[in-house]
Amino acid sequence: KYLSCFSPERYLKKEGNNILSQPIKGTAARSSDAEKDSENIHSLQSSEKERAENIMIVDLVRNDLSKICTKGTVHVDELCEIYSFPQVHQMISTISGELKENTTLEEIIRATFPMGSMTGAPKKRVMELIEEYELSKRGFFSGSIGYINPDNDFDFNVVIRSALYNQSNRYLSFHTGSAITFSSDAEKEYEECLLKATAIKKALNETVID
Repeated sequence: KYLSCFSPERYLKKEGNNILSQPIKGTAARSSDAEKDSENIHSLQSSEKERAENIMIVDLVRNDLSKICTKGTVHVDELCEIYSFPQVHQMISTISGELKENTTLEEIIRATFPMGSMTGAPKKRVMELIEEYELSKRGFFSGSIGYINPDNDFDFNVVIRSALYNQSNRYLSFHTGSAITFSSDAEKEYEECLLKATAIKKALNETVID
């Protein structure tokens, strides 16, 4: 099996005793028209729904990091900032902290995985609902890929916008999704799913897998 990952989202990055997470909640389309593109950024930045979703996940990530970080060191460095990528604009927040002395990788993963942006809150109850209602296992989707260097620093992404190819049966698949909240509009959430799939579909249309 082969995984091709187009993810723009960072799950966790560790440098020394410093750790940070950059969850994504909030998506808007890019436009080739500069004025329209600017309007899309403003619309995303001012969306109460998107900001509420993002802030909900920020609170969840702060809580997760507080389990492994020294008291008083967990901070929100960026809140609901807009990052622009070739296909979409994303609302991203940055949360960082200083790890407690001798915190292990296992302890870090246990405290923070699965990442809040892929579950929502409260995490445990949402995971129970995912198990109950989703028709298939997520597999790689909403997991993480990254590296660990010899100093035990690491950088892990969130596996979204990714295509999985099974060479044995020549089957290619990818997942996409959007958030379900009290204020969600089903049609708009579906349109967001299609938007998030744009980069993968474009890459597949330009690539032949042998």
